[in-house]
Amino acid sequence: MPLSVDERQQFLAEPHVAALSVAAGPERGPLVIPIWYHYAPGGDVWFHTNVGSRKARLIEAAGRASLMVDQTEPRVRYVSVEGPVVRTEPGTIEMVRTMSARYLPADRVEPYVEFVQNVLGEQIAFVIRPERWLSADMTGD
Repeated sequence: MPLSVDERQQFLAEPHVAALSVAAGPERGPLVIPIWYHYAPGGDVWFHTNVGSRKARLIEAAGRASLMVDQTEPRVRYVSVEGPVVRTEPGTIEMVRTMSARYLPADRVEPYVEFVQNVLGEQIAFVIRPERWLSADMTGD
């Protein structure tokens, strides 16, 4: 059964790891990889990645992407959104900190921020406007 608008937006707002999907070119399946993301109900989805990465280049070329999040316990549910990239901007340390705080325990945030700065390097943020939604709650109650 599809989720209501409020249910699907609330579910997407939870800190799930998303499967990001973006067209990878002729005679290739889409690139599908896990990613951390941020979403508030009624808004746009944003995430950041390394400047110049394959993922960043493909998103820039395609101009759109899809995200899918799911859970299997205690209920089997999923939400998928697809839409255009409406903005790109340089990734900031504050963005990295905000995203890290969403997914990591408080004592792991700063070490991860340092890792991104020192190892992963320059970041780019992508903002996607959800245009198409798919969702389901397959638990039947």
